[in-house]
Amino acid sequence: MPTITSSYQQQVIDNPDKIAIQTSSEAITYRDWYTTVCKTANWLHSITAPCDSIGIFMPNSIAFLQLFTGTAMAGRIAATFDAKWKPTELEQRLEISSPSVVITTAGLAERIRSTEFTIIIWEDASEQILQCDYSSCENVTGEMPFYMGFTSGTTGVPKAFIRSHDSWITSFECSRHDFHINETDHVLIPGALIHSHFLYGAISVLYLGGTIYLLDKFSPLLALNFIENYPITILYVVPTMVEAMLSEDIIIDKPIQIISSGAKWEVDSKQKIKEQFLQVKMFEFYGASELSFVSFLCNDSDKDKLGSVGKPFHNVEIQIRHTHLDETSAREIGTIFVRSRMLFNGYIHPGSRSIQSIKDDNGWVTVDDMGYLDEDGYLYIVGREKNMILYGGVNVFPEEIETVLLKHPDVDEAAVVGMTDPYWGQIPVAVIKGHACKKALKKLCIENLSSHKIPRKWFFVEKIPHTTSGKIARMHVKQLIETEVIRN
Repeated sequence: MPTITSSYQQQVIDNPDKIAIQTSSEAITYRDWYTTVCKTANWLHSITAPCDSIGIFMPNSIAFLQLFTGTAMAGRIAATFDAKWKPTELEQRLEISSPSVVITTAGLAERIRSTEFTIIIWEDASEQILQCDYSSCENVTGEMPFYMGFTSGTTGVPKAFIRSHDSWITSFECSRHDFHINETDHVLIPGALIHSHFLYGAISVLYLGGTIYLLDKFSPLLALNFIENYPITILYVVPTMVEAMLSEDIIIDKPIQIISSGAKWEVDSKQKIKEQFLQVKMFEFYGASELSFVSFLCNDSDKDKLGSVGKPFHNVEIQIRHTHLDETSAREIGTIFVRSRMLFNGYIHPGSRSIQSIKDDNGWVTVDDMGYLDEDGYLYIVGREKNMILYGGVNVFPEEIETVLLKHPDVDEAAVVGMTDPYWGQIPVAVIKGHACKKALKKLCIENLSSHKIPRKWFFVEKIPHTTSGKIARMHVKQLIETEVIRN
């Protein structure tokens, strides 16, 4: 069975001198990339045991991808850690993942407080790797796990999830079949590789034989300069990045395909993109760490379905179920269930270290998102069950209210959360970034929403916190209100 690195040898045979990865300061060919990954895998073989987890605590770089793919080729599991995490957040995830070694830079090593873990400094490791044999050591099967990521932890406690090679190999077929990505593409990855959207984008393109372009860190101006100066054909983004690019006065007049995930892409933003990217094709997809790809929407072919998150990928099945697990009718709201070969293995149990699957007996999985399918099979997301506000016994989804608030031209961002109320149980509360006034927003809500969905309190801020995947950090927003950091 193929693995996420099994195509590299063929890439060397077909295009040895083709650039695999390009950054602002360096480039590496497929011949050198394959040799480097093999050496890294052999080095990891020499210092760890099969199925060990390897902690990767590195900045965005070719080295990050080298360690990630080398770990996969060695039959180990890569656990990735974000340099933006606070020390407590980092310690939580280190404890959950319990890596055999943590590979990091001399600068980042100072952030690791615990003395329980074996820390290897990258500057030393890179010298050792150069001395290793470069013959292929791959003796890995597709069902083996290779990647450990972390959910955002909506309850405040993160979960570690595990993926197998098979799940990503099947996902690569979606990139090829549904996004039409192939070996001729030049793909800009402007975001942090700790975010699975960008990590997947990079690894999938390397598997397919294209060229990826990495930024050390996201800069809207630098990203646009890369698009202007390199033969970029595809751009991976989250919606907040698009908004930042729109603020730059640069017009891109060449064909480019944009692939977005992480949060719903608003219709107004899509229209503005067309004014900046004159020959753009836009894809947005719905998915989750546990589910991988679920559905996708294209601005060319799905113009009358812009409120949806598209149709299922070619190899995905979707069901909408009532609480009692019967399937709903068209346009009837229920819990979204997904079945495909791209599903994750499960969560790591913090005590036993075993992998806990959440598949039902027939292979279906839900992450408790709520939505419905229309008569044409397009999926609409109403909200997350975990985000749901229970107002006087009535379910209110904050995403629905946010969609209305974002219709106002002076609202840059909107976050709605549920706050405890002694009479109603919970009330919807709106946090607004922008210059719109409360009176105008209330009027907009009255015109578009039922009375129980209209926010009872309003807060106006300069910045709304986000997760690393670009989604609103709702727990953080609630904490800021409760501790009166945000005041109305």
